[in-house]
Amino acid sequence: MSKPASFLLISLAFVLFSSCSPAQKILSLTPEPEDASPIIYENTPSFINLPITVKLKDIENQTNALLNGLIYKDDNVEDDNIEMQVWKLAPITIESTNEKSRDRIKTTLPLKVLVKYRIGTKTLGTSFYKTQEFNLNGIITLMSDVSLSNWKLNTETELSSLEWNESPTATIFGKNIPVTYLINPAIKLFKTKIEQKIDEAVGKSMDFKPTVLTALEAVSVPFKMNDDYESWLRIVPLEIYSTASKLKKDQFLLQMGMKCNMETLVGQQPESKFDLNKIILKTVTKIPNQISANIVAVSTYNDASQVMKKNFEGQEFISGNKKVKVQDVAIWHKNGKIVIALDLSGSVNGKIYLSGFPQYDENSKEIYFEDLDYVLDTKNKLMRSANWLVQGLVLRKIKQNCRYSIQANLDEGKKTIMSYLRNYSPMPGVFVNGKMENIQFRKVQLTNNAIIASITVNGEVNISIDGLK
Repeated sequence: MSKPASFLLISLAFVLFSSCSPAQKILSLTPEPEDASPIIYENTPSFINLPITVKLKDIENQTNALLNGLIYKDDNVEDDNIEMQVWKLAPITIESTNEKSRDRIKTTLPLKVLVKYRIGTKTLGTSFYKTQEFNLNGIITLMSDVSLSNWKLNTETELSSLEWNESPTATIFGKNIPVTYLINPAIKLFKTKIEQKIDEAVGKSMDFKPTVLTALEAVSVPFKMNDDYESWLRIVPLEIYSTASKLKKDQFLLQMGMKCNMETLVGQQPESKFDLNKIILKTVTKIPNQISANIVAVSTYNDASQVMKKNFEGQEFISGNKKVKVQDVAIWHKNGKIVIALDLSGSVNGKIYLSGFPQYDENSKEIYFEDLDYVLDTKNKLMRSANWLVQGLVLRKIKQNCRYSIQANLDEGKKTIMSYLRNYSPMPGVFVNGKMENIQFRKVQLTNNAIIASITVNGEVNISIDGLK
């Protein structure tokens, strides 16, 4: 046999032997998972509408509770020659009215007044006084302008009219004698005190600071958005804004707003950051109404592994006469990177470990891994046993499959926060509603058990407070 023929047979035998030889076994050290640092959020303040609706009926009820029976007593005759006692005879009624394009509240007060009016003089140390007693029974109508300051709805009240249920009388020689002609001019002697009393009662009934702060404290308790991922939404109030109050038909509208931070956190229930002493009330002419909520899309390593495994299904990676399949995928965190363990079968059996930094593709909504390369220990062994895996084509094809879409996670993140914005009520009379608009990706962060995609969601949120309880 000639030398060329002999050489050809030897070469064919080597190729057949190589292709039929047992698969190479890779043995390498496993990069063990490592604890990740806590996530630190860079918060952008959000502005939330905080409208407060107070029905006049509620003000009426609270005013009646504050003013009952004997509502005023002045037993000092020395200062103005008058002693006076005022009783409320029937419930006060409060309603809105509009006079000359001015929205005001009208208070109707049925009352009885006992007036002791001292007439006389004091000369040379001798007193010459006579006390006249008047009984009044009628209905006083008072008109009030309304303003908002220092957490309270304030009124400036003036007596508008007085209608007697019966003619005012004076007790003379034990008999009640009509003295309407004397009493009507004397109304000015006590009208200021009645006006002041109404203003004080309305002011006490309309101190909305306790209600607002109680509502904000309830809203600030972290809200669990997802049981599986243990994700929580937390609102941290910073400042409260208020504009002028408006009287509309049978209710007051107090337009307020809140500057706050909105964030989601993963893991155990976080603590509330509500601090009563740090809440500042500011008066403004216009309240912004735009939120920029920092929320997260959570992808557990197990979920990511399963999605990535599907990318490799049915695929073979071939280099010459060598080929491998990826049978399983597992990923975890180590040293600020993601480790991807690929379980191979075929010309090479065993696990290889790739490591890289997670990145985000805005167009495809996918997580991919930048600078993906073999873990050093694995690479050294590959150089000796399966060097072809390290080289160009196979590695590039494997890298192309080491990515996965988080669109479902983004949708889930938006869906869970919307559950908070559909009439969520942390306490009676307080309701949270809103809408979400644009979603903007911010960054990828790693925890012990998940990849966290931080996103910013823009939209609007209203926290309405219905009534002052």
